[in-house]
Amino acid sequence: MVEKQSTGGKVFKVLNYTLLSALGFVTFYPFFYILILSLNDGYDALKGGLYFWPRVFTIDNYIKAFEDPLILNAFGVSIFRTVVGTFLCVFLTALAGYALSRKDLPGKGIITFFFFFTTIFTGGLIPFFILLRSLRLTSSIWIYILPYLYQFFNIIIMRTYFQTIPEELRESATIDGCGELKIFLKIYLPLSLPMIATITLFYGVGHWNDWFVGAFFVSDKKLKPAATILQKILSETNFEQATDTKNMNYNISRAKTTPEALRMAFLMIITLPIVCVYPFLQKYFVKGIMIGSIKG
Repeated sequence: MVEKQSTGGKVFKVLNYTLLSALGFVTFYPFFYILILSLNDGYDALKGGLYFWPRVFTIDNYIKAFEDPLILNAFGVSIFRTVVGTFLCVFLTALAGYALSRKDLPGKGIITFFFFFTTIFTGGLIPFFILLRSLRLTSSIWIYILPYLYQFFNIIIMRTYFQTIPEELRESATIDGCGELKIFLKIYLPLSLPMIATITLFYGVGHWNDWFVGAFFVSDKKLKPAATILQKILSETNFEQATDTKNMNYNISRAKTTPEALRMAFLMIITLPIVCVYPFLQKYFVKGIMIGSIKG
């Protein structure tokens, strides 16, 4: 028998759906508006009046964006650091979380305090740069990966999740002759896919969107990631100076577009990869972050 809903319940449902729809529209529309501008003729967009669809549809903005060799090289750097950096960060974070989840780990309290202390207190930006330069990382692509191989917050999440796995599984594997590494790879990792997906999303988005390191620690243009190039493009009033087009024989006047339209195209290009990946990880992300936040 279907329970009849009261009038107050119906009113609440309507108001709730209306409010959520309004919040969703307010959140989504700026991104959609940028997409419209990027797909519209640049000179026509200067007239204004674009709200829900392109008035003069064109993909010239994206074609011209990818004609710039600096952009193509920057995307290569971003893809490399995101794929390699995320894999190494997730694997090492999982290893550290597994080790700290063991009650019989010697010096567990000291190790945890070390991670915690160095997370809160740092030597400062200038000593950090001097350290990177002395290690010769400022002229290497590994500057984006090696100094950021772990985050204490993610290690704690992994540790908390591993502590929810029954100890009997580990004991039975030990009786069968499995070592710690095999237990970690064959038992703990397969049971931790939701949490692995969550940590992967954290690290992947962080690597892809990071512009700070490339802007302040790297001087070689060939080593700058896409996020750094985009940040410079959006902050510079002179588009040619931002993209160094004079050194590349790239003439904006022959591009049949405008600097503002190209900025919108660059913004969409760097945002779309994460937007496309997130739906596939969303269900694991929600499940993982909820399970990992509560010790069962």
